[in-house]
Amino acid sequence: MKHGRQHDESRRGDAATEDYCAVTRDIRVSVRPFYLAEQSRPDERQFVWAYRVRIENHGTDEVRLLRRTWHITDGAGMTQHVEGDGVLGEQPQLEPGTAFEYTSGTPLPTPSGFMTGAYHMVSIASGEPFDVRIPAFSLDSPHQIGMIH
Repeated sequence: MKHGRQHDESRRGDAATEDYCAVTRDIRVSVRPFYLAEQSRPDERQFVWAYRVRIENHGTDEVRLLRRTWHITDGAGMTQHVEGDGVLGEQPQLEPGTAFEYTSGTPLPTPSGFMTGAYHMVSIASGEPFDVRIPAFSLDSPHQIGMIH
């Protein structure tokens, strides 16, 4: 389920149709969540989502993603904080005009929830650290009663 790749911005694919986007310092983060019915067990209170993230460098500085912080909130309002180095074991470096994509996932004990967070990055030229906002996005399943946004 997890994979990552870096490619030239000219091969954007369908990034323009992403559901959730945020831009910080010319770094655009797009996220599209997917409910995974085949991995979920509603009778056992286990609901699973995958989410595809695309990080695009629209700036003039080369940057590196060093760490990530996630806040994952389930439908009961319980929030889990997850921190770690890079993404998928990598610390991708993005030159101007390039992008990095990866897919990961999360389980929840409720049929809905949401996620948000930040990527902690550094400018290669100046060594200046900065945070890039990951937009809040809904985790919605067909088993929920109403939607959380």
